[in-house]
Amino acid sequence: MKVAVLSSGGKDSSYAAWWCELQGWEVTCMVTVVVTGADSLMFQLENTPIAALQACSMGVPWLPVITEGEEGAEINDLEMALSGISSPHMVLERIWPSGFLMPEELAIHTNGIEIDALVSGALRSDFQKTRLEMMCERLGVKSFSPLWHKDSRQHMRSLIDHGFGVVITSVSSEGLSEEWLGRRVDNSTLKELQSLSEKYRFNLDGEGGEFETMVVSGPHMDGHIVFQHDVLWDGSRGSIKLDSCSLQPYR
Repeated sequence: MKVAVLSSGGKDSSYAAWWCELQGWEVTCMVTVVVTGADSLMFQLENTPIAALQACSMGVPWLPVITEGEEGAEINDLEMALSGISSPHMVLERIWPSGFLMPEELAIHTNGIEIDALVSGALRSDFQKTRLEMMCERLGVKSFSPLWHKDSRQHMRSLIDHGFGVVITSVSSEGLSEEWLGRRVDNSTLKELQSLSEKYRFNLDGEGGEFETMVVSGPHMDGHIVFQHDVLWDGSRGSIKLDSCSLQPYR
């Protein structure tokens, strides 16, 4: 089975990529939709180019897709890129952050993708899953969401137990303060996060947009990502801005 993984660089798509490897499937490409607008109903907004470093660490080509995030248009932008109707190198020049060190080994996918399926880290968003399935049907490929409706506690625990280095990159929920930005999800963090999710009634896995993440290491990666960041906070919500980011070998 040849697959492409739709990757935001966050915990769910990273887990989905690892899941593909466990199935013995060939991951031929990591696909990242970079949103240039202020919002998106389909795709993660913060720090998504980090997925390029993840792809490089997996030895897999990366396909960057650019969209303004407008409803309807964003799924069309993805479909055109998967069909080969885009200019990935031009997209790369537009979206590559100045503080990111581009690995010499980074391979950019430049042609239409010949795959059997597209895999995503969708958890419970029917809006997202349905639109991906409709797009895949038009492209003549299957759509897989291996984390669909997975128990949130089980999912978060599995990330820790299997060695995923998950960092919280944005928060937008009552109970999640500025101090959460840049924190790594470990046993202590998860215990505290679970308590807060029960008190303030938000999703433990962040599926409702309460927080977003990036993955800096994991069982699917041959290397780890080192970064420096600033914190952006408006009094009730915030995010981290990556000032520098590079892929480093494990020592």
